Amino acid sequence: MKGLKLILFITFLFSSLHGFSQEQTEIDILNANYGVFEKVQGESINKLIGDVIFRHEGVLMYCDSAYYYPSQNIVYAFSRIHIKQGDTLHLYGDFLKYKGNIKLAEVRNNVRLIDKETNLKTEYLDFNIEDNIGYYIGGGEVINGENNLQSLQGYYYSEDKLFFFKDSVVIRNPDYTIYSDTLKYNTVSEIAYFLGPTRIISEENFIYCENGWYDTKQNISQFAQNAYLKNENQILRGDSLYYERDNGIGKAFMNVEIIDSIENVILCGDYAIYQEDPESFMITQHALFIQISGEDSLFIHADTLRSQYDTSGTYKIYKAYYKVKLFKSDLQAKCDSLAYSLKDSIIQLFTEPVIWSDEHQLTSEYIEIYTVNNKIEHVELQNTAFIISQEDSVRFNQIKGKNMIGYFKNDELYKVDVNGNGQTIYYPKDNNEIIGVNKAESTDLIIYIKNKEIDRILFITKPVSTLYPLDQISEKELKLKDFKWLDNYRPKTKNDVFTWIR
Repeated sequence: MKGLKLILFITFLFSSLHGFSQEQTEIDILNANYGVFEKVQGESINKLIGDVIFRHEGVLMYCDSAYYYPSQNIVYAFSRIHIKQGDTLHLYGDFLKYKGNIKLAEVRNNVRLIDKETNLKTEYLDFNIEDNIGYYIGGGEVINGENNLQSLQGYYYSEDKLFFFKDSVVIRNPDYTIYSDTLKYNTVSEIAYFLGPTRIISEENFIYCENGWYDTKQNISQFAQNAYLKNENQILRGDSLYYERDNGIGKAFMNVEIIDSIENVILCGDYAIYQEDPESFMITQHALFIQISGEDSLFIHADTLRSQYDTSGTYKIYKAYYKVKLFKSDLQAKCDSLAYSLKDSIIQLFTEPVIWSDEHQLTSEYIEIYTVNNKIEHVELQNTAFIISQEDSVRFNQIKGKNMIGYFKNDELYKVDVNGNGQTIYYPKDNNEIIGVNKAESTDLIIYIKNKEIDRILFITKPVSTLYPLDQISEKELKLKDFKWLDNYRPKTKNDVFTWIR
């Protein structure tokens, strides 16, 4: 029984191999100026010279001379090799070994493959006629449109018009040069796909990524995996970058950073748009502005951050919109929108702005913060200006007026000029004990602050001042009109800028 099974298996195997061999077709000799049939060590050889032409399953092969081994179905061809498949694919070289049984053309020396607009040059190419796949090693150069591509190794998939390059890949274009470890390139769409560390270098910028694609026709690209774009002054990072070179537009998605090395500014968020000319940024989703200054950096958060140059095209203006919060060790603030001009280092706060400095809360309809060397010099409060500091759990020192200017020295508020409708409530002390409550009014006031407390008040015009014992004034009279204590909005750390109410 076992013997019968073995005989049947051998019979089936032989039949299968015989069937397979029947599928193999012999190479046809179509032309030669001179031919000799020889037998060498029992091997039949056709030696052909002059205008030699072979055909194998619709593929034509031309050469000056050749050896054809019918038993092996192999051709060795020499000089002026030309393989023609269909109307578009042409393969040239100095030497050819063609294995008919597996339809493999091994072309060597001065090899050129031409497929419509694509031209490949190499010294070593194996091309599978049946699968239409070519492979080279030792270096190759592909010319496709304006693109010149080079690599040490490469595959060409003719039916898909796709190259797969490996090792020291370079794409040279009149506008840029791409260096990559591994790259796919479609010769019809002219799109390059990056599959490893890649650098794109041009006069305008430098791009790095480890995954992505570049449409060389439309100059549109997308990059991922440690991706960043760098120009003379800025770096744009993100989990994913999208870039339109012709329009100078870049987009970044998730974990975005825009770094300005000239202004020492970093913009962070999860979505950003970058415009090259005129240069501008927009960043949103967890947007954060950071101005680095030693150990005391400025942090600003808002729903949306923008950056653009002023009308002179020289100085940048940063703008923040909606639920703005600012943190610096010596100053904190909140408002609905903000503008920061680097020309004069002025920060403008709009719509219900609040500033906190040490013990003091400053509010008005509109505020300007003037800085010098990243230090506050003075603040201007316009319309319904109000300064409050907490004396204890129920008592507050208050200064109110139409407009105010607060002056700072060593990061501390030391003087306040009140211009118009000046009013104050403060608690004078003797040996650190409160002796009463002073209510004063004057059209204009100058208030001096020492050790974070009101030290003295200079009344300029029409002063009225009364010192009341603490038990002879009602709680209602201890607060000026429009009094609001907003400490629950105050950011105590840089991370608090993301929290609207603590």
